[in-house]
Amino acid sequence: MKKILVACGSGIATSTVARNAIEEKLEERGVDMSQLSFDQTSIPQIPSIADQYDLIITTAKYTEDVNKPILNGLPFLTNIGEDKVIDQILDTLNLK
Repeated sequence: MKKILVACGSGIATSTVARNAIEEKLEERGVDMSQLSFDQTSIPQIPSIADQYDLIITTAKYTEDVNKPILNGLPFLTNIGEDKVIDQILDTLNLK
């Protein structure tokens, strides 16, 4: 099981929008969603829980090194560049 953490300022609003868009796009690509687990959090919580996840996606700029891959999830809010980030997710988690 690959674990994905989606983070935003509060851990509620934009992370929910991004998470829903990510799940929808991955399903459209034929990804077996039973292989994935999603959680949401606030950006300040990332350092304390990052080690539990295979990938972190943030809707705000995040530059701290937590020894996990971090992708910019802003395209899931703007609808610009979503496919590129989905490709990055697939590559990072070896789901292709």
